[in-house]
Amino acid sequence: MSAAAVTVAGRTHAGQVRTQNEDYIGQDLDIGAVVLADGMGGYRGGEIASAIAVNTILDHLREVLPGTEPGEIDPETGITRQAMAARQAIVRANETIYKTSRSQAQYQGMGTTVVLAIFHGNRVTIGHVGDSRIYRLRDNELDQVTIDHTLLQELVDRGFYSPGEAKATLNKNLVTRALGIEPTVAVDIIEDVVFPGDIYLLCSDGLNDMVDDEDIRLVLRSYGDDLEKAADELIHLANEAGGRDNVSAVLVKATGIPRPGSRSWVRRLTRWFQ
Repeated sequence: MSAAAVTVAGRTHAGQVRTQNEDYIGQDLDIGAVVLADGMGGYRGGEIASAIAVNTILDHLREVLPGTEPGEIDPETGITRQAMAARQAIVRANETIYKTSRSQAQYQGMGTTVVLAIFHGNRVTIGHVGDSRIYRLRDNELDQVTIDHTLLQELVDRGFYSPGEAKATLNKNLVTRALGIEPTVAVDIIEDVVFPGDIYLLCSDGLNDMVDDEDIRLVLRSYGDDLEKAADELIHLANEAGGRDNVSAVLVKATGIPRPGSRSWVRRLTRWFQ
């Protein structure tokens, strides 16, 4: 997808409590890619891990995506080359962070979540690990596209908590997957149809822990024509609510894509890659 097909705005902030920002965001519109990572662990470890993740992912995608057609299918696997590239990029980032943490004592145990979106043609390929999220606003309805890799989400999936009860618990952020913790990692891959006017939000948990989904929806609806203002407002709301964590938001709006014929096509490729 060309740079003209989407507009992007990103913001990251340390929040109101922490002095160090361990979130990291990046983009390369020449290949239609945006990335967000939320780091954790040790002295400067979190910020090192998140920076490695974003830069490694973008570097890999710059190597493999140029010349690839939107939605191009790999004949051997039947999977889009964008999905394969997304998984490979995140796996490479995991390996790099893991090796760095093992070789440098001060960074031992560092890790990071990550969410990646690659916009191509009238599709988006999403890869994610951890509890950073991607939302989509379409026709003024907000949907959470990714599923958190947290202990709480697993308990919800198994019926121990209702979604409403889960929102009230204090143990929201015990992640079950992160980059850099183990030598290998399972990556969730999702592919979705993109419609003109769709807005995708990539965010760290410092946003959705502080700001309700309905308030996020209202911000995107109100400022959908000015992504810079929308990003500023999301950060402001998180900090106004207490800003207990670093907070980051990347907004992507589809502005010049062909209109697809189907409104419901979604491919979740998770099981193919584990």
